Amino acid sequence: MDQRKPVIIPAPEPNRIPCRAGLFSHCLKLFFRTFPAWLLLVVGPLQAQEKTRIDILYSETLQFDRRMGENFKRLVGNVRLRHEEVIMFCDSAHLYDRDNEVRAFGNIHVNQGDTLQLYGDKLTYRGDTRVAQVRNNVVLRDRESVLKTDYLDFNLETNTGYYVNGGRLENEENVLTSKRGYYYADDEIFYYRDSVVMVNPDYTIHCDTLKYDTRYATAYFMSPTIIRGEDLYIYCENGWYNLDLELSQFNQNAFIRTSEQIIRGDSLFYDRGNGFGKAIGNIEMNDTTENIILRGHYAEYFEEPESSLVTDSALFIQFSETDTLYLHADTLTSETDSLENRLLRAFYNVRMYRTDFQAVCDSLAYSFSDSVIRMYHKPMIWSDENQLTGDYIQIMTRNRKLDRMELYRSSFIISQEDSIRFNQIKGKDMTGFFREGQLYLIRVTGNGESIYYARDETGIIGVNKAVCSNIEIWVEEGKVRKIRFLNSPEGTFTPPFQVMPEEMILKGFQWAEKLRPVDKNDLFRKNR
Repeated sequence: MDQRKPVIIPAPEPNRIPCRAGLFSHCLKLFFRTFPAWLLLVVGPLQAQEKTRIDILYSETLQFDRRMGENFKRLVGNVRLRHEEVIMFCDSAHLYDRDNEVRAFGNIHVNQGDTLQLYGDKLTYRGDTRVAQVRNNVVLRDRESVLKTDYLDFNLETNTGYYVNGGRLENEENVLTSKRGYYYADDEIFYYRDSVVMVNPDYTIHCDTLKYDTRYATAYFMSPTIIRGEDLYIYCENGWYNLDLELSQFNQNAFIRTSEQIIRGDSLFYDRGNGFGKAIGNIEMNDTTENIILRGHYAEYFEEPESSLVTDSALFIQFSETDTLYLHADTLTSETDSLENRLLRAFYNVRMYRTDFQAVCDSLAYSFSDSVIRMYHKPMIWSDENQLTGDYIQIMTRNRKLDRMELYRSSFIISQEDSIRFNQIKGKDMTGFFREGQLYLIRVTGNGESIYYARDETGIIGVNKAVCSNIEIWVEEGKVRKIRFLNSPEGTFTPPFQVMPEEMILKGFQWAEKLRPVDKNDLFRKNR
């Protein structure tokens, strides 16, 4: 038998080219720009070149086996091949000249200039189609990041690449895993699909589909997404994040939860650089430390100085052990000063409801530091059967219960006796005192006047009309039980049939029961 010695084709040792450094920036930039950058650098230089043959640079042995075909070559030992700009290293390879195809085995190493270091156990590379298939223990390495998978294909003709049976991308701070990954180099768009998980020291992202557009440095969440951190939980059903501008938006049933707050909305937008946030549609902001909820359909938030605005069906809700305060206005704002004192302001068509009192006014301010509600422009308050009005009203609370109420200038109290008669007390200023949330005493200071109907078991027996500088009114279960005239009162008692209609009301009388909120669902109509 003819014994032929293997043909040995020596080749010069290729120069080692140092990898470039600094492909990535901090945190998400590291993760998103790692694998896409590699792919673009791999396919970019090749797409413009004509198809060429796969060249043998070096092999310890070269064998011909006619049983495998005339164009078949077996290369064994420190094999080095080249196709255009790609250098391939392996332990052994089968080269099919006619098909311009190589199948390589063992210690696969594919080098693309100074940009790509690709490793695996098996490689199939077709020069005519420019499709490279790497299998088993695949590693795509950069100085700062590593992609690991058992299945990786590059189609250099269409500039696309993918893996379909799981991949793991690692860098200094992030680990991303997904079952499938697709890369569209011409559009500079990349998709990660199916069980996508990104782990960072500060947070973890779970989603089914994640798209990244390198042209705009923007990641898109295209499926229900959960982001978890030490004091952070974010959910959305789609959204996006711009890495360069640090802008983000979370859409569809979106909410953000921390240890102190929960924010919900159809769309949540955040500009980290400018410390600005915006929420649109079905908004709910829950302050769990203060037991407060803000609702509306449009909101803005500023970090420095801390302030927020809610409008479009705005509603403020404050919970307490015994009752809940509901407050609606066209616009609600919240501000925090340098001493961490918080102030809530309500503008236009303010309406409040609590079981023990109801109120309307044009504008309002609520200080959290001293628990004082200040009401401006035609304020009105209802407590049980009593309507209280003044030019300006202050409500003091203690432990979120009514404690004291102060009415200034043109103060007026009215309660309805029957369909045509009203008990009335007016004066310059008034102070109402509450016990366990119930009004029990009202003091009138200056220019006091009153009309009070007296009753016995048969009905109304007369009307007591008096003028006195200072008056005390004692209330029990919402009804006037006793009136004390403190300073030289002047008064008359007149039988009801002798009272003229014009004598039945005091100057400034205005009965506005139709404006009174009847429940929390009655807050959104106008004060007219």
